[in-house]
Amino acid sequence: MSKKSSMSVFTLSMMIVAAVVTSLRGLPMMAKEGLSMIFYLLFAFIMFLLPASLVAAELGGAFSEKGGGVYTWVKEAFGSRLGFTAIWLQWIQNVVWYPTTLAFAAGALAYLFMKPSLAESGVYTGIVILICYWAATFVTLMGTKFVSTLAQYGVLLGTVLPGVFIIVLAILWIVQGNPVCFLDAGKAVDGVVQHVSVLPKITNLGSISFLAGIILLFAGVEVHAVHANELEKPAKQFPMAMFLAMGVVFALFTLGSLAVATVLPAKDISLDAGVMQAFKSLLEKFKIGWMVPIIGFLTAFGAIGGVMSWIGGPSRGLLETAKQGEIPPFMAKTNKHGMQINILFIQAIIVTILASLYFIMKNVSVAFFLLSAMTVTLYLVMYILMYAAAIKLRITQPDLPRSYKVPGGVPGMCIIAGLGLVGVIFSLVVGFVPPNQLPVGNPKLYVTLVASGLVVFVGIPMIIHALKKPEWVQTQTTPEEE
Repeated sequence: MSKKSSMSVFTLSMMIVAAVVTSLRGLPMMAKEGLSMIFYLLFAFIMFLLPASLVAAELGGAFSEKGGGVYTWVKEAFGSRLGFTAIWLQWIQNVVWYPTTLAFAAGALAYLFMKPSLAESGVYTGIVILICYWAATFVTLMGTKFVSTLAQYGVLLGTVLPGVFIIVLAILWIVQGNPVCFLDAGKAVDGVVQHVSVLPKITNLGSISFLAGIILLFAGVEVHAVHANELEKPAKQFPMAMFLAMGVVFALFTLGSLAVATVLPAKDISLDAGVMQAFKSLLEKFKIGWMVPIIGFLTAFGAIGGVMSWIGGPSRGLLETAKQGEIPPFMAKTNKHGMQINILFIQAIIVTILASLYFIMKNVSVAFFLLSAMTVTLYLVMYILMYAAAIKLRITQPDLPRSYKVPGGVPGMCIIAGLGLVGVIFSLVVGFVPPNQLPVGNPKLYVTLVASGLVVFVGIPMIIHALKKPEWVQTQTTPEEE
């Protein structure tokens, strides 16, 4: 038997960073909060990223041979119905997430075209989302090799490089004695007060509803937990890899958000174009405005690369459930490249429907945040199932071989997973509250849309599971049968 190939701590750390930091789209959302963004980031770090990482590491190591990710984890604890619901939610939240990331790409491309005002046009944004997503779908159908290469360069050139660049520019801005917008305290504009405090000014749940969107920025860490067994010493090295990744993510998000908040007043920050607004101000200040289109292209490339890196992944996890007969045969069809052709087309149709929000809503930022809220509520339900499964499996299967174990035995798992449960449940509640920072219009309509998205997308896997038939297992279509 050949020795398994080992993965380095640094390699796994960068994979985790790439999965979490798919673009710079979250920086404007955090920048709107000024210094209090540090509170939100620490909350997300302690109550979400840390427990999610450790719990996923244990589950990924314990069931690495079976594959299937959250489907297998939750199924082992609670049965196939909830297992299928978990993997479905991981898949569908990505489908809802794609328009928000591509809206960010559209905002960046507006600066490539030297027409920043386009970023506030719902029609323009919707058209860019549809063109980019359908193009990405057809590219993905040709196989994973090109997609993985594009995603790699997208993260490096379109996310890390612009992220570091904007941080350096903001530091130079401050060193030269320019005004720092997030330190401009006591001025109320349109109800938004920039107060110099790490603690948010909480008047009601609406004042902290951005927390739901910020939590989403840290989601996805569980995707690479399955690689825990590929480390030479999983018990020691996986926490090292995780903490290194968390440090990079935290630094990039915090310093990048502060860079945007340094040059833009909160009231002027657009959720989908805020990064490019900041770049434009900084580059023109330093007499290098000619770089704006270049940065616009790179930032858009990073966002599109992020979509490319995810477009085939979660849908592949859903395809794995076909082996258990959880989905109808037509959804399990693959092409000659082994790509899940019908699932990819189904998610493209859903993205098209969701992108229509940009055609009918007046405020692009509101449409952006509405889709973000929908996404996070779906993903948080999946995390609730994951945490609950980890606790139950520690109790019911204490002797299950685990290459990495959350320290402290059953009490330790209950504390870590319990901390995560508290964080996601609180964020789930907050996600239904319209944010004070945005003109959402009719609050009842906002809540209805978010709640309807949750009910519909959680209900669909329940219905599919109830209707599944035994013959689905035997009738899956393989590439050889086509």
